[in-house]
Amino acid sequence: MSRRFGVIGGGVSGLVAAYRLRRAAGPDAEIVLFDPADRLGGVLRTETLAGRPMDVGAEAFVARRREVPALLAELGLAGRQITTTGVRPTIYCRDRLHPLPKGTVNGIPGSAESVAGLVDRATVQRIATEPGRPLDWCAGSDPAVGEVVADRFGEQVVSRSVDPLLSGVYAGSAAGIGIRAAVPTVAAALDEGADSLTAAVRRALPPAVAGPVFGAISGGYRVLLDALVTAGSIRWIQTAVAALGDDGSGWSVSEEGGGSWRFDAVVLAVPAPRAAALLSGVAPHAAAAAAEIPVASAVVAALAMPAGTPFPPQSGVLVASGEPLHAKAITLTSRKWGTGGGAELLRLSFGRFGDDIAQCATDSDILSWAQDDLAAVFGIAAEPLEVMVRRWIGALPQYGPGHAEIVARLRASLPPALAVAGNYLDGVGVPACVAAAGRAAVAAVAAAG
Repeated sequence: MSRRFGVIGGGVSGLVAAYRLRRAAGPDAEIVLFDPADRLGGVLRTETLAGRPMDVGAEAFVARRREVPALLAELGLAGRQITTTGVRPTIYCRDRLHPLPKGTVNGIPGSAESVAGLVDRATVQRIATEPGRPLDWCAGSDPAVGEVVADRFGEQVVSRSVDPLLSGVYAGSAAGIGIRAAVPTVAAALDEGADSLTAAVRRALPPAVAGPVFGAISGGYRVLLDALVTAGSIRWIQTAVAALGDDGSGWSVSEEGGGSWRFDAVVLAVPAPRAAALLSGVAPHAAAAAAEIPVASAVVAALAMPAGTPFPPQSGVLVASGEPLHAKAITLTSRKWGTGGGAELLRLSFGRFGDDIAQCATDSDILSWAQDDLAAVFGIAAEPLEVMVRRWIGALPQYGPGHAEIVARLRASLPPALAVAGNYLDGVGVPACVAAAGRAAVAAVAAAG
């Protein structure tokens, strides 16, 4: 008899899991995916702005990780991978733009010179003398990265260098992200005996490698999403799931509308809060672990500005903590990816962990703030040709201290033939989601026999 697999959640994690299930289980397996959204892809969403495709959720992936390039190659899409133009981002701090410091690991400097001009002289001196101060580090610990950096280098390094990068990745701050999530290579260097934070960062600095760090897909992420649906021969049920049930030999999935399905194995690929709710009746310890992972919400305002609008030759702007801007980041999409045409495309990101901007600010608020910020940062007051606002509620998990231990408890508490995937597990980026989805699919097929 052919096997039947259920996938709950239609973001990239669910789609990759379904595709991997198809590859592993073969053409006779039935793969059913549940998601109530108007389209598949979750926070990977490509829209058309000024006649051109533009990603308004996640917009890039780390090209030096193998997962996405390998997946594109599998799907016959290797030729669709594109790279940045090589222009660099800046940091907005104290009413001016600063070059993004070089020689840092996620904003933590390996020398005082790398952040000179961004922080004051007293902080530069504090960084320069840090190797001479005793270091109190407990191997295996996972304090907040902000706590460690502030103690060794000072608060200005946190607010002006580390926070801008972590806000872009997690919509959070260095005060709430564990060092092992933010800078795992630095934590490993400290575990291995580095006698200062400076020494640990220098050990962790990646070697100079030719080629850009980030990649994207020509035509947007929808090219990848469409290919996964086709290659996976996925049956999409456009409804939410109300409950999971374990009948002793398989899993039942109950739709919110009343329908019921039975599967040999299930992959749960939904955000942490939803996973906690669905797991509560069948795996309470796993549900409790998922509930420990907080989430943030964000808003993206995408704008098409008139061609020739005098934006600088940079990929965008990261905003230091405490600045009088509403946006946390500005991406100059046309400059970053070299997309030509009759408009300048850009996007502004709003919302940080703990605020309610995504839930409460109106579209008019967001667009008004976007124009105010463009005027403040670039001195540009041109009217946009076209605008779009997209909200991502609860989409950004916070990798707090001890996150890996929480995830290990969650996975260890899952019953057989039930696996999890998603951006709250092993990393928020697309490559990590692809890897976690593959791991879940392997576990589901093995459990189904």
